[in-house]
Amino acid sequence: MLKIGHVFTKFSRPLSTTLRRLDIPRCSQAEYFPANQTPMLPDGTFQGKVALITGGGTGIGKSVAGVISKLGGTVVIMSRKIEVLQETAKEISSSTGNQVYPIAADVRKPDVIKAAVDEMVEKVGLPHIVVNNAAGNFISPTERLSSNAFFTIIDIVLNGTANVTLDVGKRLIAAKQGAAFLGMTATYAQCGSGFTVPSACAKAGMEAMHLSLAAEWARYGMRFNCIEPGPFHTKGAFDRLDPTGEFAKQMVENTPVGRFGELEEIANLSAYLVSDYSNFMNGSMIRFDGGEIPFTAGMFNGLTKVPQQQWDMLEKMIRKVKGS
Repeated sequence: MLKIGHVFTKFSRPLSTTLRRLDIPRCSQAEYFPANQTPMLPDGTFQGKVALITGGGTGIGKSVAGVISKLGGTVVIMSRKIEVLQETAKEISSSTGNQVYPIAADVRKPDVIKAAVDEMVEKVGLPHIVVNNAAGNFISPTERLSSNAFFTIIDIVLNGTANVTLDVGKRLIAAKQGAAFLGMTATYAQCGSGFTVPSACAKAGMEAMHLSLAAEWARYGMRFNCIEPGPFHTKGAFDRLDPTGEFAKQMVENTPVGRFGELEEIANLSAYLVSDYSNFMNGSMIRFDGGEIPFTAGMFNGLTKVPQQQWDMLEKMIRKVKGS
């Protein structure tokens, strides 16, 4: 039985990323797995650190920016829409007391990224943390996609990540400064997914890049990891991926913990992965999906819907079966 979820916000700021639509479904077992939305790392964890977050104006990127800023970091958020960035920067700064710098840039354009990183370096220096979070996605039967639609997603997700990583990485090598890179991919980066084929291809490429550079650039003091988020309800993404809201219930029913992830949860995991507490973690792809992939992969996992009294009847029927 699905029931309406409740919303809690425990960060000491009224960030709009913590808001949830009241019609987001939850299953009854979700009460066993409440989201702890308090930052898990100590105050001052990111003191003296500079973080660059692409796609930082909304959704997951905004939430990550908020927790890093709250824990003492200087944050630079980057995306195409300067008005959104400015509003987010003001919102986070007024709550955390730490400066957040908005820099508009299209990650698809190397020359624009170069200029944006130049601006960042002039204002705050090279980053110690890079979160490759810029993304684009929509649902469509693959046969309905134009080449332009396909390669637009590739350009934003894969090429955009490469543009940022190459530009910043080369500067870090020259400056002999290390950094922690974190890529936001998806659970289907490894298993694929119909109807989001461009995104699946691009996210898989992102993971290959992070895995490769984890091996190659650790000698320069850089480490690379990825998070594969499962069902997290963000307005921008779900407007394109679930415009009618019909799939939200199915997603929750396929998630053993019985709910969507909360943005503060992925922000906490992200903060850990880019902090010095995880310096031994390099080249890891972290699935963060409430058990959705194991549930949908198991042939008989749907039997969780069978009530206990029906199992008594099924057991009797099975015992009557003779032979192997």
